[in-house]
Amino acid sequence: MRAFSFLILTLMTCAAVDRPNIVFLFSDDHALQAISAYGGRLKDIAPTPNIDRLATQGAIFERSYCANSICGPSRACILTGKHSHINGFLDNNNSSFDGSQPTFPKFLQQAGYQTAIIGKWHLVSEPTGFDFWEILPGQGEYYNPDFIEMDGTTKRFKGYCTDLITDKALDWLKNQRSKDKPFVLMCQHKAPHRNWVPAERHFNLFDGQEIPEPPTLFDDYANRSKALAKQAMSIAKDFNWSHDMLLPGKPTDPRFTDKMQNREYERMDSSQKAAFDQAYSRENEAFMADLAAGKLDDTAVTRWKYQRYIKDYLRCVRALDENIGRMLDYLDESGLSKNTIVIYSSDQGFYLGEHGWYDKRWIFEESLSMPFLIRWPGVVKPGTRSKAMIQNIDYAPTFLEIAGVPVPPEIQGRSLIPVLKNDGQAPADWRKGIYYAYYGEETHQVAKHDGVRNDRYKLFFLPDTHEWQLFDLEKDPQELKSVQDNPEYSGVLADMQQLYQSLRNQYKVK
Repeated sequence: MRAFSFLILTLMTCAAVDRPNIVFLFSDDHALQAISAYGGRLKDIAPTPNIDRLATQGAIFERSYCANSICGPSRACILTGKHSHINGFLDNNNSSFDGSQPTFPKFLQQAGYQTAIIGKWHLVSEPTGFDFWEILPGQGEYYNPDFIEMDGTTKRFKGYCTDLITDKALDWLKNQRSKDKPFVLMCQHKAPHRNWVPAERHFNLFDGQEIPEPPTLFDDYANRSKALAKQAMSIAKDFNWSHDMLLPGKPTDPRFTDKMQNREYERMDSSQKAAFDQAYSRENEAFMADLAAGKLDDTAVTRWKYQRYIKDYLRCVRALDENIGRMLDYLDESGLSKNTIVIYSSDQGFYLGEHGWYDKRWIFEESLSMPFLIRWPGVVKPGTRSKAMIQNIDYAPTFLEIAGVPVPPEIQGRSLIPVLKNDGQAPADWRKGIYYAYYGEETHQVAKHDGVRNDRYKLFFLPDTHEWQLFDLEKDPQELKSVQDNPEYSGVLADMQQLYQSLRNQYKVK
């Protein structure tokens, strides 16, 4: 440890000004389907031109995955470079993140970097390893949000959360940091997390448009484990009248639940409420009238729910993309871009109606996949599209190598530098698969499971029912049929089970 500390001190005195800055732009629940650079059914309807700038000016990773598809655990994996069973933050029911353990901000701080985190934290304990922080309590709120300050006080700020987080991040860059040190800024947004209340300027975005439905919106979960049908994250069954659908009053139909209220509306001032009412009331009243008149069967109700959900989700993404643009514009105009690496990612993917779901948790592609785009002038070739298999445990060692800091052997991820410096191509000794684990929570009743994915197949295990599920992603990209009992896949099953056990051993899963 003493030798490691000496090396850190040496790095601080050697060309610190030449080490690149890092701006880590991070969102919550941003599905690849809602980023136009990734393609998909929404790319022309809801483009994300500012996030796409990073793909044009840098690299986009097409096989980027999370280690545990849920908000807090994903953040813990990123900070530590370790899987959840090692960093100790298994799910959002944890009491708090153990901030005493090593994290990449601490190592960078020791190496002379200024470190700051602004926005969503969602790890309960106070941030450690940061010279400056200003965070949302818990999930945070979209309207007139509260922020926890470093002195322990909580202050409320008028405005829209996505805009305010960017305002605060830009203020730190312009006015608060030391100009003679490299820095890492983690600008972390709430959007587009549930309950999807858009900025006032986007209330009417997509009005009159029909957003394409995913082909699996009415998935019946046949040919797979019965556990899939037992979840509580169904658009058809589990959306709340007020919280999710932004409908007024109490439910007038048994096909809606009323477990959660729209607290965002309660936070709005009179002007914000008036704008919201004007934008939503006509459509709400028409829908409720049709419900009362018995004009809508179950399919029609589900389709209406999907349209309300997807439009509000994409409206939240629009504000997010605009604010990514504000940050990129400042970095360009100030000259910081020349020596600043910019990364955009999100804590996991999200179901935008695929399999009839919202939320995440299941190992299926829409939840497992997470965006990763990076701009690094002079190193990453503009327009690079990489198929290298990466995971969020790789971020910490990447940041350390960028800063010239040795990567501690206990970190389980691997630096992406060899991929970034090789036009996005994975070196010969790169990983052949990734390991994923979800530990189960009462929330949404998704079964505990873990599994592996390689370039073609996915295997996962459900310990409560002792079931294997195997998918051929080339022939069945929508994951509609598990083939673990198909004799034609017996060899594939054996190989994937071997990979499963090998990665569990490698990552010390007990």
